[in-house]
Amino acid sequence: MPREQWATRAGFILAAIGSAIGLGNIWRFPAVTYENGGGAFLLPYLIALITAGLPLLILEYTIGRRYRAAPPGAFRQMARPAEAIGWWQVAICFVIATYYAVILAWAVRYVGFSVGQSWGDDPDGFLFGEFLRTADTPGAFSAFVPGVFWPLVAVWVTVLAILALGVRRGIERANKIFIPLLVVFFLILVIRALTLEGADIGLDAFFSPDWDALTSGTVWVAAYGQIFFSLSIGFGIMITYASYLRRRADLTGSGLVAGFANSSFEILAGIGVFATLGFMATAAGVGVDEVASSGLGLAFVAFPQIISEMPLGGFFGMLFFGSLVVAGISSLISIVQVVVSAVQDRTGMARVPAVLSVGGLTALVSLLLFPTDGGLYVLDAADHFINQYGIALAALVIVITVSWVLRMLPVLQADADATSALLLGRWWRFFLAVVTPLVLGWMMIDSLIDEFSDNYEGYATSFLLWAGWGVAVVAVLFGVVMALLSGRSGPTKDSKGAETARDGPTGRRTRTAAKHRRTAGGSPGDPNSPAPPNTSGPDDRGRTDRNGNP
Repeated sequence: MPREQWATRAGFILAAIGSAIGLGNIWRFPAVTYENGGGAFLLPYLIALITAGLPLLILEYTIGRRYRAAPPGAFRQMARPAEAIGWWQVAICFVIATYYAVILAWAVRYVGFSVGQSWGDDPDGFLFGEFLRTADTPGAFSAFVPGVFWPLVAVWVTVLAILALGVRRGIERANKIFIPLLVVFFLILVIRALTLEGADIGLDAFFSPDWDALTSGTVWVAAYGQIFFSLSIGFGIMITYASYLRRRADLTGSGLVAGFANSSFEILAGIGVFATLGFMATAAGVGVDEVASSGLGLAFVAFPQIISEMPLGGFFGMLFFGSLVVAGISSLISIVQVVVSAVQDRTGMARVPAVLSVGGLTALVSLLLFPTDGGLYVLDAADHFINQYGIALAALVIVITVSWVLRMLPVLQADADATSALLLGRWWRFFLAVVTPLVLGWMMIDSLIDEFSDNYEGYATSFLLWAGWGVAVVAVLFGVVMALLSGRSGPTKDSKGAETARDGPTGRRTRTAAKHRRTAGGSPGDPNSPAPPNTSGPDDRGRTDRNGNP
């Protein structure tokens, strides 16, 4: 069956932006910037975007469009053993989806809580006590929390309904609504924040540069880490989304638009958050450093406290938590889509059954595990370990495999350049083959040193072994096992190097000779080879005879 395609280039770009702009843009970037040199941090952040974020984003776009498959199928077409990387990414997305939806459920409830400021005078006690009913000991599950369960059901129903409608009618249309709505929400929120007393103090704390911080390796690691975790790279999301592109789509231009749009929103979020924190610091008569926080503490403790103290706090709260919901929903859709698409490619299952079965299983795990008194601890540990030793490590494995083991960068560069207005130069291959592996490798070493010096958040080793390390290790093992079980079925390469692909549930195969092998004087290793992508027909399957001629 023909693969779905985006209706418009704008639809794809909005979906890519919607995936990238998530909770981390709002509650992680401002704090990371403040803690790592303030305004000076923007320099390493921009360098990280140009030297690692955008090159890896364009690489994933190119892989997805070239091989027309979710990560397992795409990597298998490169080399059969590489399929394990794709399934590893599918497992990572499954894990993240189960707990990411829970945070959205909290935000949904807090939209309502903002109206009456239900948290009272103690937002911290309300969140962990009355609302989440958090257990005293990590790993203990003794109570069900209906206040989390029902909004979580609503989140999953919304996400699965959008996914069931398909790429064009579901994901693309939803993001055409969500992204403009998110921008409107946040612009209003930022304008309101800038009118608060003390906003200038917060902005001064956010933007004042500490140039000495640039001599610290930790600051540079933080910059690259923020880029990797905010651009939706390393998940397999962009490979999946790009697999629905038309063959003539401009990859480089789309990558630049999505990358800079994501970074622009992060800076906008930083302005809104720190203007608000400046108001809080002024009201309390303390420094901004005493009220600055990130993550759950910022969103569900610090902001409720601010909302209680500011004029029109209820309206401000609805906008803030509404923004979290919209940003999170668009990201969650993209995460679950990776799992759904991989199963469709592997089994030939129709879209609706795939969404109901695979998406339903993801939702079931989420609903059984996290609306409990022990759910928060599992969420925290799983999030930390799957990010550090899932997403970042998978990205490292991908760049090493593609650039050094398979030496596919010249071929992929030619593929991207054939349809892009802005051509990739040698810099693209240099950044991917040298800079990105070095930075990601250093991030891994730095993280492991911290990991083995002290248990994460002081959690018991026994708890971390199954809720943290166990989750990360099982994701890797899942990738390896699925690749082994695939056997000789699914997309692979034939003895002449031509790519083959399973065509729907019948298993009928077609062969597509790589066009770079037939360009004048071109070869797979020649970066100057024009190598136009296959444009053989509406379903993009080229027909060749046994000699490779069309």
